[in-house]
Amino acid sequence: MNRPRHTDDKPLDPRARQLLRTLIARYIRDGEPVGSQTLARHAGLDVSAATIRNILGDLEDIGLLSAPHTSAGRIPTAQGYRVFVDTLLQVKPLAEGEVTRLRNELPAGSGTQQLLGSASELLSAMTHFVGVVSVPRREQFAFKHIDFVPLDPSRVMAILVFADNDVQNRILQVRRAYEPGELERVANYLNAHFAGIPLANIRATLVHELKFARSEMEVLLARTVELAEQALTPLPVDDDMLLAGQTRLMGLQELSDVDRLRELFEAFARKREILQLLERTIHAQGVRIFIGEETGLAPLEGVSLVTAPYIAGGRVLGVLGVIGPTRMAYDRVIPVVQAAADVLGAALEAPT
Repeated sequence: MNRPRHTDDKPLDPRARQLLRTLIARYIRDGEPVGSQTLARHAGLDVSAATIRNILGDLEDIGLLSAPHTSAGRIPTAQGYRVFVDTLLQVKPLAEGEVTRLRNELPAGSGTQQLLGSASELLSAMTHFVGVVSVPRREQFAFKHIDFVPLDPSRVMAILVFADNDVQNRILQVRRAYEPGELERVANYLNAHFAGIPLANIRATLVHELKFARSEMEVLLARTVELAEQALTPLPVDDDMLLAGQTRLMGLQELSDVDRLRELFEAFARKREILQLLERTIHAQGVRIFIGEETGLAPLEGVSLVTAPYIAGGRVLGVLGVIGPTRMAYDRVIPVVQAAADVLGAALEAPT
């Protein structure tokens, strides 16, 4: 996993590692500060409670644990979670039954938007936190087919089909009336020469070809360039990130502060900062994890974000992930996120 690293140069000795692992696992499970007596019973170490208290004090001194005022027990800090995730956590692959569920609910042949929406809902349902998926830019998908329909002397409708079978209808403003035969020739030229090529490449190639066209091709190419300039220009994205399950965070003990929760929901509504954070992980190899303040976003200081890029056709199309409390079962969430990324990429890549 590709994750921000713990920067403490001094390695923990085996007893401290075992105590930290046990304490964090118990805290994740129960949500209560963990005391030395509990660790003496469950850590599997043949040492006294006094020795355990001394080790816990050392872990607190180096910033891995903190002691709430109302309890004799300790809880992990964000830095403690980082050490736990990076060096102490054992992650197993997702159970085959759950991978099958992902494949059944993210089937190849579904429209891209449906797949992305289903992916965010599944991530939320399987982890009980917030599922998030960034939407690929439309120009990343190859062009498949185009038709033109004249509407009136100044408008033409382009019916554009992408390789993932997404269909877009675009109204083009034209400088003169086009005959149906002209529009058919332009469509035939684009379909014959550019199927399977991303939009940005098509526009650049057309302009280049026009410069070197033979005289008998100039008219057709000029008309093609005029129509393609509008028809093949990527449209503004209405929704560049999909979120599901935000209300699942409302009942969590760790996010009970009303002001903090409001800031988090406002960040969900704006989406911009979270999308930028996802884009920082788009070239990560596998899963990446941000814990608390590592996100660099004040509203997300009380949560963790587990992400993985999804890939189709050898290209990274976007990032998906889960947003939940820092006290999340990372050994559960990490394999869900990785498997969802793999299954979504395969569904988008499969021929339809």
